[in-house]
Amino acid sequence: MIDPAEQQRLENVAQDSWYLTGVAPRTSHYNARIFKRHLRPGSILELGPAEGVMTAHLHPLTTDLTLVEGSPTFCRLLQQSWPSASVVQALFEDYSPGRTFDNIILGHVLEHVADPVAILTRAREWLAPEGRILASVPNSRSLHRQAGVILGLLPAEDALNETDLHHGHRRVYSPELFRNHFLQSGLRIDIFGGYWLKPMSNSQLTQSWNPEMLEAFMQLGERYPDIAAEIYLVASRPDA
Repeated sequence: MIDPAEQQRLENVAQDSWYLTGVAPRTSHYNARIFKRHLRPGSILELGPAEGVMTAHLHPLTTDLTLVEGSPTFCRLLQQSWPSASVVQALFEDYSPGRTFDNIILGHVLEHVADPVAILTRAREWLAPEGRILASVPNSRSLHRQAGVILGLLPAEDALNETDLHHGHRRVYSPELFRNHFLQSGLRIDIFGGYWLKPMSNSQLTQSWNPEMLEAFMQLGERYPDIAAEIYLVASRPDA
């Protein structure tokens, strides 16, 4: 049973989406490049693809792609863009695939949901024996958030800023909380990393940085994951 309030919350985000503005798409493309290093051959389940920036990278890799999205607007866009994919309109809490997947992708999903541990626990049961969960989230310890606290622009590193609230974020993860949620879900963490060493806000970067500078700082974030703007995990079933 779909929760009408949560359904409307997701649709509000879709109706005024910022995922394709400024530097946001570039970070998603880089996220996809990282995930492609760690994908298993075979089926892919992507949870919360929104407009499908990540999906565009995943679609050529498999003939078995399932997209689960709560927003009807985003679902229509996804089905139009990738008619061969299985697009399911559902909240993750209600989704029951009745099958397993070789890869489960949660690109910037866990900061949105009410109970991340419950979602990860469910996703663990959807993994094939050698399958992997690949997840990314914003990092509260990002260089730009630390600077924001010093400047008095944020009360705390994990405080929700204007962009977080617009996107419907419920939390900003520290590396420790991110890892703990996976461990609480009974998953084994295989890889932890980061990307996008971000010294200032998106609006400042959009105004003054060229693509070469953005690419360089995306790569630099991989060297310093604890203070990168985005962090990611690759996890699997402990019995795999």
